[in-house]
Amino acid sequence: MTQLNRQSASPIKALALASAAAMVLVGCAAADEEQETVAPTASETQEPAAVGGNMVVGITVDPDTIFPWKATQFQAFRMLENVYDTLTAFDADLNVVPGLAESWEISADGTSITFDLRDGVTFADGSSFGSEDVKYSYEAIQDEENAAVARSTLGGVTSIETPDADTVVLNLATADVGLLANLTSVNLAIVSSDDTEESLSTATNGTGPFVLESRTAGQNVVLARNSSYWGNPTPLDTLEFRVLPDEAAIAAAMSAGNVQMAVFSDPITARTVSGGVTVNTTPQLSYHALMLNARNGSMTSTDVRLAISCAIDRQSVLDTALLGEGEVTGPITSPAFKSDPNARPCPERDLAKSAEYLAASGNAGGLEIDAIVAQDLYAGAVDIAQAVAAQLAEANITLNLEVLESGTYIDRWIAGDFETAIALNGGRPDPDGMYGRYFPSTGNLNQVSGYSSDSMDKLFADGKVEGDPAARKAIYDAVSKELEDNAVWVWLFSGYTYTATSDTITGFTPMTTGSWQYLRTTGLQ
Repeated sequence: MTQLNRQSASPIKALALASAAAMVLVGCAAADEEQETVAPTASETQEPAAVGGNMVVGITVDPDTIFPWKATQFQAFRMLENVYDTLTAFDADLNVVPGLAESWEISADGTSITFDLRDGVTFADGSSFGSEDVKYSYEAIQDEENAAVARSTLGGVTSIETPDADTVVLNLATADVGLLANLTSVNLAIVSSDDTEESLSTATNGTGPFVLESRTAGQNVVLARNSSYWGNPTPLDTLEFRVLPDEAAIAAAMSAGNVQMAVFSDPITARTVSGGVTVNTTPQLSYHALMLNARNGSMTSTDVRLAISCAIDRQSVLDTALLGEGEVTGPITSPAFKSDPNARPCPERDLAKSAEYLAASGNAGGLEIDAIVAQDLYAGAVDIAQAVAAQLAEANITLNLEVLESGTYIDRWIAGDFETAIALNGGRPDPDGMYGRYFPSTGNLNQVSGYSSDSMDKLFADGKVEGDPAARKAIYDAVSKELEDNAVWVWLFSGYTYTATSDTITGFTPMTTGSWQYLRTTGLQ
């Protein structure tokens, strides 16, 4: 029989204390003297699991890349965070803890961070890890020609010094309060200075607990234990990500004992798994949204965007698509900075107001717009799209759905090649890490957001340097207000993940960020 464990009924209640702790660790702008941080690593806070075994994780989409700097697909991202390491990491409570950096010191004015790197770390190919690899990686990510998806995270880094092999100094144009938290992303993974994107597109060479053993398109990706990993060795001999047609097929494979772990988006499917399986329900910082590209088609009109926003009953979409399991959200889901979903022009669905906006846009007779949606990236995407389309139809707005396979969808999304898009976007504990790539004019994903302004640029610049939590919260409240008042996107809701694990599994901890980093501590009994 399936055992169900619900970790929390509300993402904000579950995460507020953890986020506050993370803010203390990453704060730097208000420092009066140099700060030094030393803490346990994420893996060191976990109990050791049983050693040995070959575990299978069910996924619905083939990971589309093994190159960490360009991973945007959830499946690829989650797989790669077990192959590569970053300077800093999160523990299960979202505290910033050491990764490849053993400790760090922040200057009094916050404009430089000195990292003390771990000794004895090697890449999977046996070469030594050192400061030159950090410098090489970060400078390559900064290079616009390389199209790294986290380039904006390092936008304030003016130079990188390597006084010796164990020390890296990041010099910043201004203090960056969220930088330590934002460096945890595998999009900022450290690779060997001897490697290139070409070499890392066919084979992995990280410092993490696993290495790529094989990759068969449309079937699976198999990772094997990295015998030279610097941390506690992963208990598993191999970790297979097996591609199955959909979540129902994964549930059936779990019930038959052929898959030991899966993360479901659909609560109904998660509850069909049987045969000695526990399902943990975890609130997520990620959010579902109807993205409106303000530079394309009818979306150039603020009145059109507001008409769309006012025509949608977000709770009804959540109820229809995911049985109401989630929480209506505003733009920012970061717990300590969480947006008030009622602070928008139409807190509740208002068809009369929608009609007013539509008329003001010159479309009183109705409007037809296009939307892209991925059919296989996550369960419920098409259901959400259809629910939104049905509601817009009642407002005399026709939403033409273009259902795409995941690879085509991601290519179109990255290029900003859409009028509107149904999307599930990852959230982060720090709002700058969450949106600094999207809404500032210099953000490297600004073509995806389709919106920027002078006022938004200033708000994000102020948010980077403000060390007082209350003042920083006020800044991101203003960010949220501008996004909502201009209906930049239509933020819908945050949901849950349903992590199904066989009773033979030990050591895995689901995270509110959706991370699977604790696969590195998972074992089989």
